[in-house]
Parts: sequence; structure tokens; C-alpha cells
Amino acid sequence: MAGPRPVVLSGPSGAGKSTLLKKLMKEYDNVFGFSVSHTTRNPRPGEEDGKDYHYVTREVMQASIDNGDFIENAEFSGNLYGTSKAAVQDVQAKNLICILDIDMQGVKNIKCTDLNPIYISIQPPSMEKRLRDRNTESEESLCRRLNAARVEMEFSKEPGVFDVVIVNDKLEDAYGKLREALVEVSYSCLCQPLTVKLIKVSEVCVHPSVDALCKGCIACCCKHF
Repeated sequence: MAGPRPVVLSGPSGAGKSTLLKKLMKEYDNVFGFSVSHTTRNPRPGEEDGKDYHYVTREVMQASIDNGDFIENAEFSGNLYGTSKAAVQDVQAKNLICILDIDMQGVKNIKCTDLNPIYISIQPPSMEKRLRDRNTESEESLCRRLNAARVEMEFSKEPGVFDVVIVNDKLEDAYGKLREALVEVSYSCLCQPLTVKLIKVSEVCVHPSVDALCKGCIACCCKHF
């Protein structure tokens, strides 16, 4: 797929991925774009169709999967989840860095494609406490999610799976590490007006998401990150 290199954000339920993503998108909505996944589960309180997920029927989603319209898909707790090609292309068409929020199975599936994203894992300090504090699951559902979370935690330890692993023990600290990681491993130049620190005078670079031109720098880092 053409466009800036995507970022895969993954981690078990209760890791705080959604909170970190919302903070990132609020602060840098002209640099990053969120790929909205599809699911056949019902919306939770406060969730919006087209913003949190595209909520569709199993029949509609399965037909799209069979048609090859999805980059990755998986089934969890009786519901289908997946990332469509169109969702990623819509973000990349705006010259934004596409962020995909996917689970372990999705990571495995994407590694078999030519998407070539940066892989970042968000880990919770305590899986059970985070999930119970959400108070959105039955005890049976909670047990399934805890078991799945333990498997994902072990998966994240496998060499070469993730480029960056962040433990979300304190939100602001984890967010700072996420911003740092995105600058460090994503683009050598994420320039915005009045926030650029020049490192070395050599050539001209410009990030496709931003109009600001960073003249005379071979590498630059953003103070706002």
C-alpha cells in the first residue's frame, strides 16, 4: 500500500491502548490517522459507529472477508474483528501515518502481508485489575479475556515480534514513551512549525503530513514529542 509507513498498536484487553490512542489523536490529528476496525459485537456504552468501530453483521463481515477486503481478521468471544484494506487506504490517502489497533492474531496475520508497519506493544502492569475496573464484562467473559491477555503477554516476549514494548503503569509516562517511540522508529522527520530542533545542516526534508518545510536538516526531532 502506498503512503506513510503504518504503526500497529497491540496489547491485551485492559492495557490502556484506547486511552493512549485518544490522547495521541487529540494532540497530533494532522500527523496520525486511526484505522477504524470492523466488528460484529454490539457497541459498548459511549462507543460510536464509525469512530470506535464499524459495527456490522456477521453475514456482511464474513462476505467481505471471503472477498479479500480485509488485511487481517480474527474471532474472539464469538465476535469477528478485523481491519479492512479500505480503512487503511483512507488514512494513507490523506498522507497521514495510519495507526492500527489490533490483537495478537491480527499481528500474526499482518506479518504475512506487505504492509510493513512498525509494531508497538502496550502492556498493563496488572491485567485483572484493569479489566475488573472497566466493569464491562461478565465473569465468564472476564475469564476469557484474562486467559487471552496472558497468551498475548507471552507472545509479546518473542524476539522480533515487536519493535517497542511499553508497560502502561502510569498513563503520562506511558504516553511519553509512546510519543518518543513513534518519533524514534517511525520517521526521521515529523516537522511542524515552530517546534523543530535542527540537528545537522545538510539537505532539505519534509514530512508528507505537514506543510512546514524543514530547510537544511538531515535529521530533526520535534520538541512537542
